[in-house]
Amino acid sequence: MTFSIANPLSSICKGSLLPAIALAVLMAGAAQSPTMAQGLDSEEAIDAIIGSDVKTDEVHQDGDMQRVVEAIANSRHSAELARKAFNLDSLEIIFVPEVSEDLAKAIEEHENDVRTLRESIEGSAMFYHAIDSRSIMLTNIIAAEFGEGNDVTIFVKGSPDTADRNVETPAVE
Repeated sequence: MTFSIANPLSSICKGSLLPAIALAVLMAGAAQSPTMAQGLDSEEAIDAIIGSDVKTDEVHQDGDMQRVVEAIANSRHSAELARKAFNLDSLEIIFVPEVSEDLAKAIEEHENDVRTLRESIEGSAMFYHAIDSRSIMLTNIIAAEFGEGNDVTIFVKGSPDTADRNVETPAVE
């Protein structure tokens, strides 16, 4: 390649360098464009990660409380399933507004397993973003229940109004 002193760019433009420069300029502009990326805070991104809507509800009856106690007792197994899950059909978050003495005992008895479950949820993009999209603190998660197929229920102490701050579990006597 020879360069002309009078017009150095004319020599460069004749070769294959011009398409490479044009491509580099276009790519640099596209990389800085915010419209090219989708944040993980958007509902579309969360729905794409989860694959379905996240439903919320509250515990209403004593029978529901027994279901929560059984889910707490099964936390170690639920933690394993949370780590292995890669697809969900539905995810329901059920708030437990009042932690009864029986529930507090179950949480205390299975404290390590519940902690492991929280760590598994935190390590899973699907579960973590579902929880984060509802502003739920991981410390408020007390159990998870894996149902038929890919249906999952996560139990959270507190209410939607208190989900973003730590809800204390009453002391067990």
